[in-house]
Amino acid sequence: VRWMMYWIVFALFMATETFTDLLISWLPFYYEIKMAFIVWLLSPYTRGASLLYRKFVHPTLSRKEKDIDTYIIQARERSYETMVRFGKRGLNMAATAAVQAATKSQGALVGRLRSFSMQDLRSIPDEA
Repeated sequence: VRWMMYWIVFALFMATETFTDLLISWLPFYYEIKMAFIVWLLSPYTRGASLLYRKFVHPTLSRKEKDIDTYIIQARERSYETMVRFGKRGLNMAATAAVQAATKSQGALVGRLRSFSMQDLRSIPDEA
């Protein structure tokens, strides 16, 4: 549980740090403060990640739990519909390609069959 809390808080920190790093990286001792914060999060003595998780993250997730569940259900339904739509589109493209290939090769087949004219076929002796 302790590591789960750490990784959730650390992931949130890294996500926000991506944007704030551009804005406040010019501050003196910024990188030292950032490293001290990560050590504070990780330290078993300070339990910083546990403190932040229990104070901020967990209450927020608990409050938004129904919204998150609704969003997950909607995403699952949309992903199923999207897969069906792309599957149909892929099958249509494959069928179109097969028909085009068949029509192109049919021209070659017809050309070969035309080389066997009726005169050529009549010249073959009947064995019966």
